[in-house]
Amino acid sequence: MAVATATVRDALEGATDAIAASGSPSARLDAELLLAEATGIERVRLASEPEATLPPGSGREFAGMVRRRVLHEPVAYILGRKGFRMIDVRVDPRVLVPRPESELLVEFALEVGPTSVLDVGTGSGAVALAIADELPGATVLATDTAAGAVAAALANAERLGLADRVEVVEGSYPPGRGPFDLVVANLPYVTQAEWEGLEPDVREHEPREALVAGPGGLEAIEALVDQIGDSSRLPRAIALEVGAGQAHVVAELVARSGFDSVESRRDLAGIERVVTGRA
Repeated sequence: MAVATATVRDALEGATDAIAASGSPSARLDAELLLAEATGIERVRLASEPEATLPPGSGREFAGMVRRRVLHEPVAYILGRKGFRMIDVRVDPRVLVPRPESELLVEFALEVGPTSVLDVGTGSGAVALAIADELPGATVLATDTAAGAVAAALANAERLGLADRVEVVEGSYPPGRGPFDLVVANLPYVTQAEWEGLEPDVREHEPREALVAGPGGLEAIEALVDQIGDSSRLPRAIALEVGAGQAHVVAELVARSGFDSVESRRDLAGIERVVTGRA
């Protein structure tokens, strides 16, 4: 695997071939992102100067990154960060890599315009922090049952200067807190059977407990909706990220809990990905 070569062109071509052979559908992009990190040179400059010589020492670092990617480690973990909306969050194997479809939760928050938000299953804190970043008048309570995720979200809140408006605590739906204007959640929704068929990037590196809640996939979502329905006062609105084929069932759960105007929103792949409701 000749990746630690002298020029940008040779480094990218060797890395792209190696990463593609491991099954990545985005091998060229992966290689460019890793080379930009290893060299400290922006991607646009790498593209415009293919014959440039790599800085001293960067070839070895790049080769190490490529080896990790060939073993299916997500690029975001190798880089240690992931862009989400208008912020960058630090990520590692304690938390899921934020996905573009989760941005639908933030978009709904912008429509609702809440001043108080509860984000359940916050993981890296991406959704909670993006909401706080884009809604300066909002305060957010972010919860997660995993201590590692809580620590990661806290660190991201502090690094982004949002810790004064984003509180992160361990747990799920907090008793005695609220009522909230908006509850958002990206909870585990992968079934046990689906887990076995996920791509190696996810199955071998991302936290299983953040993806699989039980055999049926909806156990965590059902528990949250039940808790909200049993609370003394419904939030003004709710938005739940769901898996493919789950929107209809989750919409019925949300409607039975007392929410009106229940609807689903499709992601860029056309999948009904987020179920919303208003009280």
